[in-house]
Amino acid sequence: MRIFLHSALYSLLLGAASTAWATNGYSPHGFGTRSKGMAGVGVALPQEVLSSATNPALMPMVGNRLELGLSLFSPRRSYTADDNGFPIGPPMGPATILPGTYDSDKTVFFVPHIGYNRLLDERQSLGLALSGNGGMNTEYPYAVFAPFNNPMGTASQPTGVNLGQVFLGIPYGIRLTPEHSIGVMPIVAVQWFESYGLEPFKPFSNAPDHLTNHGHDFSYGGGVRVGWLGQFNEKWSLGASYQSQLYMSEFDDYRGLFAQNGDFDVPPTWTIGAAFHATPDLTFALDVQQIYYSKVDAIANRSDVPFMPGSVLLGTEQGLGFGWDDMTIVKMGVEWRYRPELQFRAGYARANQAIPGSQALFNILAPATLQHHYTLGLTYAFPEWNSDVNIAVMYSPTQQVKGQNPNTGPQTGSIQMRQFEIEVNWGWNF
Repeated sequence: MRIFLHSALYSLLLGAASTAWATNGYSPHGFGTRSKGMAGVGVALPQEVLSSATNPALMPMVGNRLELGLSLFSPRRSYTADDNGFPIGPPMGPATILPGTYDSDKTVFFVPHIGYNRLLDERQSLGLALSGNGGMNTEYPYAVFAPFNNPMGTASQPTGVNLGQVFLGIPYGIRLTPEHSIGVMPIVAVQWFESYGLEPFKPFSNAPDHLTNHGHDFSYGGGVRVGWLGQFNEKWSLGASYQSQLYMSEFDDYRGLFAQNGDFDVPPTWTIGAAFHATPDLTFALDVQQIYYSKVDAIANRSDVPFMPGSVLLGTEQGLGFGWDDMTIVKMGVEWRYRPELQFRAGYARANQAIPGSQALFNILAPATLQHHYTLGLTYAFPEWNSDVNIAVMYSPTQQVKGQNPNTGPQTGSIQMRQFEIEVNWGWNF
């Protein structure tokens, strides 16, 4: 088992090395293949081991189970610079980005996940959940910020950033009564970041030699998720969970880019929801999730600040960020047991827009604009082998954020993204 877990962790790190999740901001739309088939819903619906990343209180009902899965994720990101600017650059005035629409090169990623849960007795369970995540991953094959060139920084090519994360959770759940359970999941996180092509911003950094082109830098930390599940009768169940802020060590090699000298924590979240079993074969579920991006300065601090000679705007306590707002996501899903061995799922989720129009310029690097997710899923069980295969498909249509920034004068522009994902999972009940 030790060899298996070591190999699995190594494979996950390799597979997640270029992750590009950017669905609800930079959080996945769900955890677990069955949940993803229902738009990420499931805080009150025990389905699979990766549900522990939503609510660890579900695990005593999941039972003894092993899961292995792989996602093919395809985000299509671009930005548009309108032809309404004028060619003046710092330090004399605003800069004009060459008009046109430009696409990020990186469009296909593979991300694995692993889940294991075991009942300790009739009331308690202990498990392991390993998954990848990320969110700010773009690469433009030219110097996006070349109009901001200055004697201290000439933009190199390409321009881009890459944030990857791996989370290891150890969920423990216990039934307090036949109807109520609680759970806790300590989380250990590893994240890495790289930026390149940002040399024009060196004059505005408190650590200009730690801003860009330093390869991958790693950060470590953790936090905890707690949850509750109440199964009140055969029809209704309610659930709630809270994940603390994951406090991470600083990105020292990029302390001149991120606010607070390279600090980049993972924001706290809470989720509440309900599941309604209309019949033994038909279930409806609804979740509401809140993500507090405002708690992480590198994400929340505004970027629509003029770059003036002598100003220090990057890496400081109140340094520029991506200007994201908190997100509220409403998720709805349905599951239909067509036959004992075959289940179908569908879902829809809607979120508020996290990126105001005034923040579009800096978010060329992280165009996490999506608000709508449409999903389908299915499970086919093999009772003779105590196993099943699960599939989930997600599509998020193009969402555009348009705005204007004082650093580009009268010129307007937009960022946009659309996404497609297909995930396959094998589960074994033992």
